[in-house]
Amino acid sequence: MWSLRSRVLALVLGLLTLSLPLISYKSYRDARHETEELFDAQLAQSARLLEGLVGHNMSEESLGQVQIALDKAVNLRSRTKHPGALSHPYESKLAFQVFTDTGRLILRSASVPDSALDELLASQTPSYEPSIRTALSLKEQGLSGYHDAILEDGRLWRMFLLHDQQSDLWILAGEREDVRGELISKIARRTLIPDLVALPMLALMVWLAVGWGLRPLERMVQLLKVRDPNNLSPILFDPLPAELEPMAASLNRLLLQVTRLLEREKRFLADAAHELRTPLAVLRIHQQNALEARDPKDREEALQHLGNAVERATRVVSQLLTLARLEPNAVQPAMVKVDLLAVVRGQLAELTPLALDQGQDLILDANEDADYRMVADAPSLGILLQNLVSNAVQYTPAGGMIQVILEAEKSMLTLRVLDSGSGVPPELREKLFERFFRQGPGQGAGLGLSIVARVVELHGGNIELLDSMLDGLEVRVQLPRRF
Repeated sequence: MWSLRSRVLALVLGLLTLSLPLISYKSYRDARHETEELFDAQLAQSARLLEGLVGHNMSEESLGQVQIALDKAVNLRSRTKHPGALSHPYESKLAFQVFTDTGRLILRSASVPDSALDELLASQTPSYEPSIRTALSLKEQGLSGYHDAILEDGRLWRMFLLHDQQSDLWILAGEREDVRGELISKIARRTLIPDLVALPMLALMVWLAVGWGLRPLERMVQLLKVRDPNNLSPILFDPLPAELEPMAASLNRLLLQVTRLLEREKRFLADAAHELRTPLAVLRIHQQNALEARDPKDREEALQHLGNAVERATRVVSQLLTLARLEPNAVQPAMVKVDLLAVVRGQLAELTPLALDQGQDLILDANEDADYRMVADAPSLGILLQNLVSNAVQYTPAGGMIQVILEAEKSMLTLRVLDSGSGVPPELREKLFERFFRQGPGQGAGLGLSIVARVVELHGGNIELLDSMLDGLEVRVQLPRRF
């Protein structure tokens, strides 16, 4: 794939290459049209100047003097013979004729054909004959205004016919279309020169502007290239444009998540190594005792100890895996609507044989008519109840009682697990939530309440350790409904 700079430049320069010729063509058409309008205005203005110079009652001598003056003013060929004369190549190449109402020519320029009026009348009137001009007045022809006609010299002329009502004279001013068109084309083409010159300059400026605009991104890329792969600390960027800020924030957030993941894995490995070292050593000892025992009773006793050690190691591994699964950002719990009473009943049905083996009573106390619905992760709630009841069974003596109470309020559900064990002193209750802390002679790994606390945190609830009305410990968990 192309680089970002190449993509942007290709797109921008491509659009400029397509749009500038269209804009230039439109500018050329507009400039040509406006220039033609300007030349038409000058043609009309020249005719009106002639109208002011000539009069109906002028003598032949006066007309001759005017003819000489006009030839001198209009004839550009005579001007070019004198390099010092004030002139301009865009001066009007004007040709003119002045007629009486009956068509008699009284004044003319040398550059216009004599038959200009006849050619004009013939182009506008198909049945026109030269003899008609002497019989009818030009007024009846209705030809005042602008006309295009091909004269006897074979060239196209642009002409303006003006009628002087006071002197009853007709002024015909004209310009050759090729000369006029050449000047118009030159003027219009010169409007294209800035566009032609501007295109490469504009391309260069776009190149520099795109490079300057992408410089923060290039600095970010360079910073990432030289960074040590083992360095997962947040990246400190220079001030970035608004478009790159979310990218930088997401990148640093990803680095933070990776750091937490690695820390969680290290912590899990350390916990597993710490907690499994002793059970594995015990397993090896009981295995050796069973292999070396000669007395069947000693061998049976060693195998029984080996089975207990395997059960404890299995419990430790299971709790470690459960705690790792409940770590922040490890797995997103599936929050759905559940009936807490149904979850509690299902878990107690599985845990009842465990209590019966110890000669304990496991009781559920809940109002059947109450609403126990909430939004939660049902498997996590099952893990919570298993650990609470298992701990209560472990620390309650034979013949004791374990009571599970479920209470429903408007926005909160309360789960209480009470036992008739020896209880826990108030100064040690907070430590029970620490990993691997064990109170009393229990065989657990000290992870049960850590797992319970994590489940409660995932559901936005709270947990308390209180004195039980059964003379043991009460664990009270409050969970929001979250509807």
